[in-house]
Amino acid sequence: MDVLSALRMHAAERPSDIALTDGTMDLCFADVKSRVDALAAWLADRGCRRLGLFMDNGLDWVLLDLAARSADIVLVPIPLFFSKDQIRHVISTAALDHMATDQVERLGSVLEGSTDSVELPHFAAGRTGRLVPLALWKSMAPVPLPGRTRKVTFTSGTTGRPKGVCLSHAAIDRVASSLLTASDGRWEDKHLCLLPLATLLENIAGVYVPLLAGAMICVPPLSTVGLVGSSQLDVGALLVAVLRFRASTVVMVPQMLLALMAATSPDAMRRSALRLIAVGGAPLPAEALRKAEQMGLPVRQGYGLSECSSVVTFNTVSDNRIGSVGRPLPHADVRIAPDGEILVRGAVCEGFLGEPDVARPLYWPTGDVGAFDADGYLHLTGRKKHMFITSFGRNVAPEWIECELTVEPAIAQAAVFGEARPWNAAIIVPRLASNRQPADPSQVAAAIQRANARLPDYGHVRRWIVADAPFTPENQLMTPNGRLRRDAIARAYEDRINRLYDDEALRVS
Repeated sequence: MDVLSALRMHAAERPSDIALTDGTMDLCFADVKSRVDALAAWLADRGCRRLGLFMDNGLDWVLLDLAARSADIVLVPIPLFFSKDQIRHVISTAALDHMATDQVERLGSVLEGSTDSVELPHFAAGRTGRLVPLALWKSMAPVPLPGRTRKVTFTSGTTGRPKGVCLSHAAIDRVASSLLTASDGRWEDKHLCLLPLATLLENIAGVYVPLLAGAMICVPPLSTVGLVGSSQLDVGALLVAVLRFRASTVVMVPQMLLALMAATSPDAMRRSALRLIAVGGAPLPAEALRKAEQMGLPVRQGYGLSECSSVVTFNTVSDNRIGSVGRPLPHADVRIAPDGEILVRGAVCEGFLGEPDVARPLYWPTGDVGAFDADGYLHLTGRKKHMFITSFGRNVAPEWIECELTVEPAIAQAAVFGEARPWNAAIIVPRLASNRQPADPSQVAAAIQRANARLPDYGHVRRWIVADAPFTPENQLMTPNGRLRRDAIARAYEDRINRLYDDEALRVS
């Protein structure tokens, strides 16, 4: 069943049950359906064919997302943390004709001039939403869309220029249906959206899966759940929101979970109603997952990518193997290439925006390296292009070392380098303590020593540098889904990394 059919079914069978809430306003299923239908007609009447969605999390984000689908409008969600240049790139590359936004001033700055706009109609939920025509901003020829594209999710990847991944509703629905089963979705659930809805993972797992289940979707503004920008997190606000909304399911990226574990007591989590914390975006070390289990946190790790419509494998509620990213979901056929690369068939994208519409491979090459164990659980090793070889000829996956480093309470982020070098060096972002001060160097040094004790000798970090600032999408050192931009970090710290090796060479000589 697709999400619109599910909405119509729930509106008919359980019209007065709450479907959406932002903490101040509740919408029942019947209300959501009528508003979605009215918004779809209104958008179509205004000539929307390609709609950008540039909004904070909230009721209107969900209503507009569903209305665009109902009106067969191509929707392009845009994260609020994108820079001006990135937003301009999205608008021009996707040839958007309208933008729905609650960020009129920011959009005006992006467009370098006044923006004519109209208020979203009364059947939207918010009071600040506007629809901005973009046709006159620049003369943009229509960009052909590959296949059955109906949603374009922009991922920054490893460079600062966002890349548009073109997805069909059918592929998205297959993933949502698989996740419904894997997460044991039920109508009694209350899903609290902690990630930006413009993130494909939250869009699917946080909106479509609860809709299929007939559950309640809680979509307060991101500031309410403690998220500022893309990476600044107020853990106290996050915990308050989890308790206030009585959330039973949430989705987190690893950094959010590690911060929560470092700042929260088991007693605090026992007061929550959480039955599932789904974690994706980057792998977590097994030790962190075991610690989460000891704290009573119902963490389940998964793996996916935008090109495969988000989640591919997942440790289910009833079938969990710590250290793995789970077994393939029902829709996915996953194989391992001879060189270790993970290949995926099922729910793959239609192609990339602005690139030639070429035949897709039978199995999508993910660029990730991994292996299945004897019981069919997938274990990630790292990124194919990130593997480096030391001067002693050892192959090293930096993600593995970084996982072991960041499980330590004193270390928030780490980037490891060592290509053609005799040993590994790291750029370390110390974690802020409760007094908002970073861990001191002795704490970081002790943390690195503990991580080294869990690693083979060729994985040890021998020297390290304290980063000037955290790695974030804003400073172009991290992607929106939490992956490091290694080339950018290497360039930013190149001189200091080289000095580490030069100093060591002088001491040896």
